Amino acid sequence: MANGPAIALKDVHLTLGDGAGRVHILKGIDLEITAGTSVGLVGPSGSGKSTLLMVMAGLERADSGMVHVAGSELGPLSEDALAQFRGRNVGIIFQSFHLVPNMTALENVAVPLELAGDRTAFDRAEAELQAVGLGHRLHHYPAQMSGGEQQRVAVARALVVEPEILIADEPTGNLDDSTGTQIVDLMFHAQKKRRTTLVLVTHDLGLAEQCDRVIRVRSGEIEEASQSAAPIAEGLSA
Repeated sequence: MANGPAIALKDVHLTLGDGAGRVHILKGIDLEITAGTSVGLVGPSGSGKSTLLMVMAGLERADSGMVHVAGSELGPLSEDALAQFRGRNVGIIFQSFHLVPNMTALENVAVPLELAGDRTAFDRAEAELQAVGLGHRLHHYPAQMSGGEQQRVAVARALVVEPEILIADEPTGNLDDSTGTQIVDLMFHAQKKRRTTLVLVTHDLGLAEQCDRVIRVRSGEIEEASQSAAPIAEGLSA
């Protein structure tokens, strides 16, 4: 992937709520993220970091400013066009997995490809599940899997569309330390191998510092954007 901004935000503002409950969440965000790099977003609860992530993913619309992601400006897109854009370009991993409970692992991973009309959806989904170590769980339902296995399914679903942008919101938040480490290894390995741009929200500074760059958000503003002190460990990129 060519060097350059995979994500560019210019003077982005976002307010949520109505009347007296309106809150100015994002306050003039300016940010560029280079294609193929990994970025950790950190900050206190309520700082706006998860909302910023959702704006980058096209799941929240900015009130004003420019949001340019994977070659498209998101502001002018209709809801249908925005959904199509996400389906082609953005993979999303949530803290709470967001799997469809009455679908098997294979069906969950195939969904975004089926929606795009891909006739090879199930073959590609199976290959992706094999890649995350779940070839033996293809026909199991989420309730039959551990939290770590469910998050592996979620990672496979995010990656199966071969997205330019991989978005992860507290992906280890519901997992124990050992399982969380496995998911982190898996995510960074996939990001490096596929040269995907990874944007990760986490409360864990140690995890954020495994990224190429750490961005600190406070009160809806970028407080600091810096290169990580150390490169990603060899074990994460193997």
